[in-house]
Amino acid sequence: MSVASIIALVSIISGIFPVAAAVYNYKQLDKVLKIAALYFLVSVLSDLLMQLMKNEGVRNNWPVIHIYIALSILLLGAMYYYAFFNPILRKGIFVISGLALLFMIANMIFIETIWDYPSIANTVLSVVIICFSLVYFYQLLARQEFVHIEKQGLFWINAGMLFYFAINIFLFMLFKRILSEHQQGFYMINNITNIIANIIFTVGLLCKPQKATSYQY
Repeated sequence: MSVASIIALVSIISGIFPVAAAVYNYKQLDKVLKIAALYFLVSVLSDLLMQLMKNEGVRNNWPVIHIYIALSILLLGAMYYYAFFNPILRKGIFVISGLALLFMIANMIFIETIWDYPSIANTVLSVVIICFSLVYFYQLLARQEFVHIEKQGLFWINAGMLFYFAINIFLFMLFKRILSEHQQGFYMINNITNIIANIIFTVGLLCKPQKATSYQY
């Protein structure tokens, strides 16, 4: 087995870590972290389904990615919606997530069909989540009371989101060119960042709940 194959296998297995952490610490999770846990479950199931289709000789599993991206914007949009307390930010997240979802559906029908890799949709998802994560970090830094942000579960979840999408956005944007010229390198980078992100997500879901504090904007 090659190094790339081992990393790919570890990447799939690592997706189980945050799900297991969520199950173990489920009673301590608030609404936001439960939505995050559901997203991680969808993510690992998508990876497992794609691997199963590959093993069964199915040549095109891109429809799974299309569906996964649509579910991602729904779940992550909901996660960030409840993570913010400012009504304006909440409305903004609701509108942006809704528009992104509509674009992804239109892209799947008219631009990159369900049988094509959704490079544009993945790029849009990445841009949206990067923006949401940066605004959330601003919210953490704008707190009126002192808190240990490293003990906040959502801090780690948000950090993992920013890490994963900020690195992979360039891979998603240039997917067709990279895949044709540097296929192994694409999957290596994507799998390694996925492993690291899943470890960060696991840490976040194992954090003990902290006292609620007020925010300023």
